[in-house]
Amino acid sequence: MAGTRPGRLRRLEPVAFLWIALIAALLVLVAAPLLKLLLVSFEMQETGEFTFQNYLTAYGRQRYLDALRNSLLLGMLSAAISVVIAVPMAWAVSRTDMPGKGFTWATVLAAFIMPPYLGAIGWILLAGPNSGWINQVWRAATGAEAPLVNIYTFTGMAFVIALHSFPLVFIFVKSALDLISSEMEDAANILGGGTWTTMRKVTLPLVWPSILGSFILIFLETIALFGTPAIIGIPARINVVTTQLWQFFEDPVRVEVAAAYAIPLLLITVGLIAVQKMLLSRKGFVSQTGKGGERRQVKLGPWRWVLFGWCLAVAMLAVVKPLMVLLQASFAKAWGRGFSFDNLTLRNYRFLLFEHDMAPQATWNTVWFSAASATIAAVLALLVAYIVIRRLMRLADALGFLAMAPFVIPGIVMAIGFYAAYAGPPLSLYGSALLIILAFAARFLPIAYANSQAAIRAVHPEMEEAARILGSGRLHAIRRVTAPLLKTSLLGGWLVVFIVASRELSAAIFLVGPRTRTMSVLLYDLTEQGNFEVVSAFGGILLLITMAIVGIGMKLVGRDFMLRRE
Repeated sequence: MAGTRPGRLRRLEPVAFLWIALIAALLVLVAAPLLKLLLVSFEMQETGEFTFQNYLTAYGRQRYLDALRNSLLLGMLSAAISVVIAVPMAWAVSRTDMPGKGFTWATVLAAFIMPPYLGAIGWILLAGPNSGWINQVWRAATGAEAPLVNIYTFTGMAFVIALHSFPLVFIFVKSALDLISSEMEDAANILGGGTWTTMRKVTLPLVWPSILGSFILIFLETIALFGTPAIIGIPARINVVTTQLWQFFEDPVRVEVAAAYAIPLLLITVGLIAVQKMLLSRKGFVSQTGKGGERRQVKLGPWRWVLFGWCLAVAMLAVVKPLMVLLQASFAKAWGRGFSFDNLTLRNYRFLLFEHDMAPQATWNTVWFSAASATIAAVLALLVAYIVIRRLMRLADALGFLAMAPFVIPGIVMAIGFYAAYAGPPLSLYGSALLIILAFAARFLPIAYANSQAAIRAVHPEMEEAARILGSGRLHAIRRVTAPLLKTSLLGGWLVVFIVASRELSAAIFLVGPRTRTMSVLLYDLTEQGNFEVVSAFGGILLLITMAIVGIGMKLVGRDFMLRRE
């Protein structure tokens, strides 16, 4: 027996050690933070003894219960508004002869890449009750004293969130509509159904699972969102789960109460994701003709301009107006003085680039944190997807589950898990670049994993097998054969992770230190100071970086690389 062990080790491929390292990495990135979060929620801070007191504290005050109720209502209202915005747009682009479809796609992409908290700042400048542009024009035109609109309301907050969430509904619903042939709609028309009746009674029921699934996804995104509820909700005295969690991290830090408060949020997310998966897997609503059926455009006549007007209105509200007012403020001495040559200045940009003690560092931190986390996520995702698709291990399905698990973990819960697991002794990583990079990599690993899975399925294993027959090891075959075939898809996944990591706030706000602030966190800090001219200029710099990366992605990977449903 003693002689067989060295023999077995000699026969063990080097790639086996890589698989072991991969398992360890997934345990560190996903399993350990979640397990620590659960354990901490049952521990006394001083002694570490088992207790239920953290849950009693977390849900023992009416204020904390009100925050949970507000989050659930905010998620439902934001998701409902998103559906109302996006479903007509998706139907118009997929099924009708509406003009301006390229413009509509551009609107969806622009709303998707614009950070929600930046849109919230734009809407504060537009619809603030005292100095907002809309209310200034309203008072000047009518002489009224009361504001026309007030963004510092529950409805205003939900509206702003929906303006940057509706692209998810659009993508889900349009993808479902693209799979439906025109045969059932033609049959309804033959039986006397008009265009609108057919759309309401035939087309929409066929894509109802996608509508409901996207509703659930936006609901979950909203209840885990920190930026917009903090920027609009805190001044409006509207407390939600994420802002309450942030208050638990004020001095003195009560991480055990925060963990207990976050666990139900995780359970709600897991439950609703399961419901969403069940809905999207149902076959009863799906047209059996699928891609093989013919799809003809619905002729709308003059109504096509009404639909285009709807898409134009969404573009104005979600993208054009917020960007215009942010641009004006970024070049203004005082944004409330309006558009005039004597109010123009480059001072805000000069201050940020050359005088502010943290802005250049935050910009650099954002770029390299995002690049490092995207690289880690892409490499891990490629290896896990390769193992799962090629069935190389008995634990393949478990690895795939770990890689996708962060999808059902709200970013703010993931951040608290990383804080609980690694911020204190013995590692003491709080505020370090390593902790932020690892948290970002774990947070967005599912994006890279889904992308890698789709790419590897498209590559037949015969070429790798041929390389191995000729004497190549598995690692060498992956590096020289498989990876070059996947490089375009992998680059697309890397770019998407980079973009979403560069604007991440919900996780970063809990983990950054004085010298590791990112642009999103610094933007939030500047917003609290109330200097909207400097905030707008810094937001403009973040948008320029994002647009540059998106432009590179479109050039190298394809125009729709951020909007693919992979």
